Amino acid sequence: MINEIIGRKIGMTQVYNEAGEVVPVTVIEAGPCIVVSKRSVARDGYNALRIGYEAAKEKHITKPVRGQFPEGVAPVRMIREVKTDDIEEYNVGDEIRATIFSPGDAVDVTGVSKGKGFQGVVKRHGFHGGRETHGSNFHRRAGSIGASADPSKVFKGTPMPGRMGGRKVTIRNLNVERVDVERNLLLVRGAVPGARGSYVTVRKRVQ
Repeated sequence: MINEIIGRKIGMTQVYNEAGEVVPVTVIEAGPCIVVSKRSVARDGYNALRIGYEAAKEKHITKPVRGQFPEGVAPVRMIREVKTDDIEEYNVGDEIRATIFSPGDAVDVTGVSKGKGFQGVVKRHGFHGGRETHGSNFHRRAGSIGASADPSKVFKGTPMPGRMGGRKVTIRNLNVERVDVERNLLLVRGAVPGARGSYVTVRKRVQ
């Protein structure tokens, strides 16, 4: 059975668990996703399903993109491949909903982190920085990045100022607190990457 779904991050809130404790959760609109096409070992060398999420406006669909969708399947904005050996259980056009998850499941959530733009080493890497006292000219700078004679270069990976965020991030082993089947909502304990309204992928954790 498929164990992955595409969704959208709605935001964060709080719920009470069975012990009466307040639990911070992220609300994710998980699907419904449409099976766009299938990959098979005979034709492609591996088994997988191509699933799509969120209907796209026809004016935004070009002819090459439209050709990816078989007749009877409406174009979608987001497509992902999900590997599974049970491709025979699904047909093109089938819907995949949040019902594939249950409360208590451990999941991995993947999304694109918030972009922070160009930042210095204090914010980007957590450097301590220099003195804040009067007369100091060294407050939030990086300091020395290497000796002059040996090795006479700056090593790759040296923490330096640069563009921060906007990267693909996976938060692992989060717990599903609740599943709202009617509205296709997952309430996942803790925070997940990305801004409100951004796309995320939720998959069951492989033990």
